[in-house]
Amino acid sequence: MQSNVIENSAGEKLDVTFHPGAKRDYLVVLGHGVTGNKDRPLLVALAEGLSARGWPCMRMSFSGNGNSGGSFGDATITKEVADLQSVLSAVPDWVRVIYAGHSMGSAVGVLTAAVDVRIRALISLAGMAKPAEFYEREFASLVPGKDCMWDEPGCPLSQAFADDMQGIGSVLPAAASLTQPWLIIHGSADDLVPVQDGKDSYSAAVCRKQWLEIEGAGHSFEEMYHPRIIDVIDGWLRAHFG
Repeated sequence: MQSNVIENSAGEKLDVTFHPGAKRDYLVVLGHGVTGNKDRPLLVALAEGLSARGWPCMRMSFSGNGNSGGSFGDATITKEVADLQSVLSAVPDWVRVIYAGHSMGSAVGVLTAAVDVRIRALISLAGMAKPAEFYEREFASLVPGKDCMWDEPGCPLSQAFADDMQGIGSVLPAAASLTQPWLIIHGSADDLVPVQDGKDSYSAAVCRKQWLEIEGAGHSFEEMYHPRIIDVIDGWLRAHFG
């Protein structure tokens, strides 16, 4: 396993970790959710499990998160779409990229894949489909520029984040335009992004799609569910790419 650094369009360094695999002409890029980073247990488990099955993986921290450059206060879905496109530009043309995003990272993936066919397949894990509704549920009572997300001192709520979430509103129109194969996985006990977001994404999609609801799983997919998720993703990838 190697660590590498990629720069985004603003010249900020994006911290990534690469996990090699036998299928050298593929790369699974894994993106995290709001307040997260590339070292969250789910992303580490998926990268290790999939690379062991032959799928090279790259975990990334979006700018302003983890050890990546930039300010957390500037982190928005729109900026993270640009970050992901910078990662895509750093990948050789002959490598087929699959993007797997968790939570807000899924919204980043949907919006990117809708306009960038360098993403050959998409995986959503507890995917956020309605950013404006998420913001209203979680942060409407807070004051941007003063309060922090979920009382985490290192995660100030910015006006830029508020405006971006409300401006995007929903990613379902983008979901309806996807042409790539799409695997959507959601836990029935998700108390942060309702399972209905996943169901609505599946309903909106007209591409080749697969839905999996994991009974009892929460938003971050507890460790006991990791082996099943790895099995499902591996099987789905083999079905589409051999």
